[in-house]
Amino acid sequence: MNNTFLANLNWRHATKKFDPKKKIDQKIVEKILEAIRMTPTSLGLQTMHTYVVTDEKLKEKIRPKSFNQSQVTDCSHLLVLCYRNDPNQRIDEYVKMVTKGKLVEKLKLKPMELMMRGYVTTQLRGRIDEWSARQVYIALGFAMAACAELQVDSCPMEGFDPEAVDKILDLPKNIKSVLLLPIGYRKADPKKKKIRFSREDMFSFVE
Repeated sequence: MNNTFLANLNWRHATKKFDPKKKIDQKIVEKILEAIRMTPTSLGLQTMHTYVVTDEKLKEKIRPKSFNQSQVTDCSHLLVLCYRNDPNQRIDEYVKMVTKGKLVEKLKLKPMELMMRGYVTTQLRGRIDEWSARQVYIALGFAMAACAELQVDSCPMEGFDPEAVDKILDLPKNIKSVLLLPIGYRKADPKKKKIRFSREDMFSFVE
């Protein structure tokens, strides 16, 4: 197969049956996580967190809270993609990281900090959860693209009980799960060809 990015996107599919005996090498997992870390996000705040679950007992607990979907337990690694609902705390952390605590650098960054806080308090009033969750979906795209590039199978899942999973993983109050991404290796190639709508249906060119 022509090993290009677009060819790999054609190769990938939402894997429903993983081979539980096949595990992903940790070096490959780290590359997928790096793709998530490099995801562009609103204001550059990266208001998200990913839990990498490999403990089989935890996966067994999560499965019934995910409509009993076998991907949860049969995958090599279960990525639980979460959002943070504490943007002001995140801004504090961002300022500290960028300025390294230096007063002069803090003063230089102050206009940007004020812009961030203004956006969070005015534009996002009542929409913090929605805004943060959208950042997670961007990260999902990057993670799935990285998986395809690395010939690792994945299956994005919204079909689960977030509150139940949060309790199982004992997540802190400022972190909420929004997506599951089981990754691993397919048990068999799909029998059906990938189906997509035509270019004419999908795109309009405005000149």
